[in-house]
Amino acid sequence: MKRILIADDHEAVRSGLRAVLEQRADWEVVAEANDGSKALTAAIESRPHVAIVDFSMPRMTGLEVARRIRQYPLQTEVLIFTVHNSGLLAQQAFEAGARAFLVKSDANRLLMTAVDSLLAHKQFCTERCRNELNGGSSNAERHPGLTPREQLVVKLVAEGYSNKGISAILNLSVKTTEAHRAAAMRKLDVSSTAGLVRYAVRAQLVEA
Repeated sequence: MKRILIADDHEAVRSGLRAVLEQRADWEVVAEANDGSKALTAAIESRPHVAIVDFSMPRMTGLEVARRIRQYPLQTEVLIFTVHNSGLLAQQAFEAGARAFLVKSDANRLLMTAVDSLLAHKQFCTERCRNELNGGSSNAERHPGLTPREQLVVKLVAEGYSNKGISAILNLSVKTTEAHRAAAMRKLDVSSTAGLVRYAVRAQLVEA
């Protein structure tokens, strides 16, 4: 049996994933967690082959869970699961040690394929994600001077999130989020949220 861990802070999401995954007779969901800290503990205790981990969870983000799992002698492949369709997030997920990145809106169509890839120890991401990663060499040109975290804050601002909302998604303090936002505005020489949004559209961080 192939053992799978599901970590998401919404019970309905976990139930939906379990229903899809357990259509395969040789797959078993051996543990669930509703925050990042519990996800890490469950991974250590149940030693799953695959851990499906939400990007944004209380107490520890999915990226931090992936990093921590890599610090243990576990043979667990990590899939980062998120509502945000972003090559930047995918890049951060892979750098953190995850081997798959999947947007929640694609789950019904691609979840089984993603897990199959992980069980074969192969990387998985969508075509858009792959194109973004392959274009990573031009990232500095498109976002001059911005750190990856500043780029992500700008993207989330452009998507309409408040500083508090961004802090919850990235597991940052509001003060740290405000500092990243201010640094991005200074580097881009803009003085308003509208300026950040215009930049995000020009730089293709978000769709117009």
